[in-house]
Amino acid sequence: MESEHLTFADFLSYISRNQELLWEYFLQHIMMVAIGLGLAFIVGVPLGILCSKSKWAAKIILFITNILQVVPSLAMLVVLMLWMGLGTTTVMVGLFLYSLNPITRNTYVGLQQVEASYLESGKGIGMSPFQLLVQVRFPLALTYIMSGLRIAAVIAIGVVTIAPLVGGGGLGREIYAGLNSNNSLRIFAGAIPAAVLAIIADVVLGILQRKLDLTKRKSDGAPPSAAKAQKPA
Repeated sequence: MESEHLTFADFLSYISRNQELLWEYFLQHIMMVAIGLGLAFIVGVPLGILCSKSKWAAKIILFITNILQVVPSLAMLVVLMLWMGLGTTTVMVGLFLYSLNPITRNTYVGLQQVEASYLESGKGIGMSPFQLLVQVRFPLALTYIMSGLRIAAVIAIGVVTIAPLVGGGGLGREIYAGLNSNNSLRIFAGAIPAAVLAIIADVVLGILQRKLDLTKRKSDGAPPSAAKAQKPA
């Protein structure tokens, strides 16, 4: 198809004519990202907690997740494809492995950054280690955990665009179909929604991250007199 002299009206016309197919690809894209990220969150947060409990565990776990993170996404998906075959499951497992590092590391860092004074106060009122974790350390580390989830989400949305190479679906199908047929409209129809989805995910998770920042919320809610008292001379 001749791709020169295309206008925005042509793009909108193509979207209108193929909206059902594009909507199906869009939902597939979101589904793969959501499942991959969900699994990484379910596994990564406990791994981060384990890292905060043991220095040896931290070294081993972070070393492994670092390796998974630096492996090129296409190479990882191809290796998984040789083991698991073509299909969406391969893509979701790849996303799970690729998202582990930011979630695990940020959970670990967030738990390590909790001030000792909070922990001492909890111990002073008789809290057990588990209660300290659930009621003190974890809530204060939430902003770090959300930061890791935010990074993983943006990466995952981009990685899913290569899913068609291993038999997956999503907006990448439209992109590769456009490349194969030299059709710019199809490339834009797949790339633009993927880019918008990544931006929306970053903004929404960023807002949620700020909402969960308990230390900022506490300082914002402090009375003016207290704020003046805390201000250095």
